[in-house]
Amino acid sequence: MSFPDRRAQIFRMEEARRQTQRQLDMIDRQIIRRMTALIPQLKPQRTSYRRGKAPDPGMFLERYRSNLAAITLERQHEIDALSRKLARQDMAIAALRARLPPDLMRA
Repeated sequence: MSFPDRRAQIFRMEEARRQTQRQLDMIDRQIIRRMTALIPQLKPQRTSYRRGKAPDPGMFLERYRSNLAAITLERQHEIDALSRKLARQDMAIAALRARLPPDLMRA
C-alpha cells in the first residue's frame, strides 16, 4: 500500500472512531436526560419536619444512585460494545500510524 493510500485509510479510520465516540456520547446524553426528568419524582413529597425529624437528605442520593444504576444497566450492553469497538479502532489506528513515517502524517 502506498503512503498516500495509508494516510487516506488513517483518516477514514479516524472518522469512524469519531462516529463511534459520538454514539457513546449520545447514549450518555440520553441517560442524563432521563435522570434529569426523574429528579422531581425522587425528591421527598414532604419537606417539613414530622414528629421532630428532619427529612433524610441521604435518601434522595440513594434513590438517585439506584435509578442511575438501573438506567445505565439497560444500556450497558451498548456501552460495552461501543467501548470495545473504540479500543479496537484506537489500536488499529496506532498500528497503522506506526508504519507511516512521521513526516508524511503532517502533509
